[in-house]
Amino acid sequence: MATPYVRYQLHLHGPQIGGRRSWSLLFLLGLLLVAGPALAQRKRSDAIDRTRKGRIKGITVENLSNYNQRFFRPGIYVAPTFSRFIIEQSSNYLLANQQGRGITANSIISPGLALGFIGDIRLGDPSTPFHLRFAPGLRFETRRVEFTGHGAGMPDTIRTQEVSTTQLELPLLLKYQSDRRRNTRVYMIAGLKPSFTVTQRQNTPAINQLNVTGSDLLLEYGVGLDLFYPYFKFGPELRFSHGLRNILDPRNNTYSNSLQSLRTNSVTLYLNIE
Repeated sequence: MATPYVRYQLHLHGPQIGGRRSWSLLFLLGLLLVAGPALAQRKRSDAIDRTRKGRIKGITVENLSNYNQRFFRPGIYVAPTFSRFIIEQSSNYLLANQQGRGITANSIISPGLALGFIGDIRLGDPSTPFHLRFAPGLRFETRRVEFTGHGAGMPDTIRTQEVSTTQLELPLLLKYQSDRRRNTRVYMIAGLKPSFTVTQRQNTPAINQLNVTGSDLLLEYGVGLDLFYPYFKFGPELRFSHGLRNILDPRNNTYSNSLQSLRTNSVTLYLNIE
């Protein structure tokens, strides 16, 4: 009596099994050939823009991929600025006002321009979010104060005092930046800025009698956005400055006597290229 074998009952003879194995190997090889590129593309899925239906719109290339590896990053900046004085009236103004005469001071926002260089230093390994930035430069600005004189039975008279200066600025700032997302990154920045007056211009000294001291110290803070391009990084940055010192240079004239202090206040848009 012949022993029943399952392979005979199911007609699984040797040649048939060998043929099925070869077809299975070919099928697995085909899967690998098809799935291989798909797996490779999945590694770049964060750089692929797709529509809602899954169609590919475009692939984003990471510019300056080794930028975080650099310890020192030089650059330049151009910065339009708007500044004014924070004014505090003197006791002479209060006394004159009680007597029915006096001068009221009002600061006017004035435009200016700053130019300079950037030195950015990484504080730690390439993954650290902290950087130290030194950005020396020159600032050209004209700040204006409008004085209104008034008295009993007298019409108001308005005189504008202009303080035109060229200043050497030496800001030292701490930068905290976020993780990079493709070719963009946001950051916050803050620090101190010593400022020294290089020149103070008075077109008509007989009219413009208001003067400021030769140095100042400012608190600065702001936010910015790093945009990475193939050959450089562009960073628009909005920064606010507040003077910590009284820069009024007291003189024996009507305008200086009516003031107790002048402090600088400005808003600057920095256009950084590194």
